[in-house]
Amino acid sequence: MGIKVAKFGGSSLSAAEQFRKVRAIIAADPTRKYVIPSAPGKRDKDDFKVTDLLYKCHDLVQQQLPFAEIFGLISERYLTICQQLGLTLDLKPELTAIEAKIASGASADYTASRGEYLNGRILAAYLDFAFVDAAAVICFNEQGKFDAEKTQEILGRELARYPQAVIPGFYGATPDGRVQTFSRGGSDISGAIVARGVNADLYENWTDVSGFLMADPRIVKNPKTINTISYRELRELAYMGATVLHEEAIYPVREARIPINIKNTNDPDAPGTLIVKDNGNIKSPGSITGIAGRKGFTIIAIEKTLMHSETGYARKLLSVIEEHGISFEHMPSGIDTISVVIADSQLNNKLDELVADIRRVCQPDAIEVFHDIALIATVGLGMAYTPGIAAKLFTALTGINVRMIDQGSSEINIIVGIENKDFEEAMRRIYAAFVPAEENSVTNN
Repeated sequence: MGIKVAKFGGSSLSAAEQFRKVRAIIAADPTRKYVIPSAPGKRDKDDFKVTDLLYKCHDLVQQQLPFAEIFGLISERYLTICQQLGLTLDLKPELTAIEAKIASGASADYTASRGEYLNGRILAAYLDFAFVDAAAVICFNEQGKFDAEKTQEILGRELARYPQAVIPGFYGATPDGRVQTFSRGGSDISGAIVARGVNADLYENWTDVSGFLMADPRIVKNPKTINTISYRELRELAYMGATVLHEEAIYPVREARIPINIKNTNDPDAPGTLIVKDNGNIKSPGSITGIAGRKGFTIIAIEKTLMHSETGYARKLLSVIEEHGISFEHMPSGIDTISVVIADSQLNNKLDELVADIRRVCQPDAIEVFHDIALIATVGLGMAYTPGIAAKLFTALTGINVRMIDQGSSEINIIVGIENKDFEEAMRRIYAAFVPAEENSVTNN
């Protein structure tokens, strides 16, 4: 019998009712042996996330302001869940101890991690599973970087002691016992690490959606669900804004070739999306897997006669960008032209100074800056080596001003840069070009 590791997100553990759904899911499959919980999320659109409140408590302490009222909301949330589930678990002493530690100046990482810790304690008691503190098995080095090798050694050895266990997500500890968190959404990463540590057959990531959709449903009406996607395709879509799964969660399981199944806690019978090792045969030729995009970019276009014959020109340009502490997204080029695409968040009011330095160092004939740019990525292994994909894409964008085109040598994605104002319309057009209207209600194979 194989082993499944199941991670449940904040929406899946937001209230007692959701805990009951989780227990039913675990009970339905005895191979679900290790469970990773997030902190309680929102119960409705007007509710609060416990992690946000914990960060707020830390901020108030740093400002030497009272935080008891906020912490009271947190305590009430957990105690209510325990009461409604009929648990004998008494969290009051731990809540009191945590509040005292926050008041004494506990780190932001420690404070935020208590959301997962407390939810893990409740879930372990409710499932009658062993509770294993993530601080004991998820290892960071002295500099606060995740230590994969040490974690693999300790995690495998420790969890082998327990046939079933709950391990809180989002955090671990440094060698001196200091709690260290991953970035927000890091419970996805914790789940992947546990899956690799126990050599799981499957990593299930339970959330409030039935898998990945081919496009943002806020833009495209009723987009199809993606049944199967490769790690590479997922990485491309996650980078461009698809947010169902934390992109760093891919790497631990990818290396171990463990598939990921995105599932819906509120619809557990839905197949969800299966993320598998890269396999060019999982899509039919000419098909796309998904479309994703983001607004908020700037393009700096540089022109210089005989640029192609000037050794080190691109290096000089990139050195200027590096000196300003700026990372770039793309760098399409021609014979006498080169452009850099930079996220507006990277520029931080540095644009004028950056352009001036480029002009001084690179001495171009002309520099043109394009503001308010959006990027859209059309992704799919089935696009590779298929004639006519680009033609179909750009036919769909007829009448929309395309400022940039970038396609990698792998041919699994085409990225276009357009004006922000055309973003939504372009997304809808691209989707319609590759997914006929009559297929919209049919699940993607």
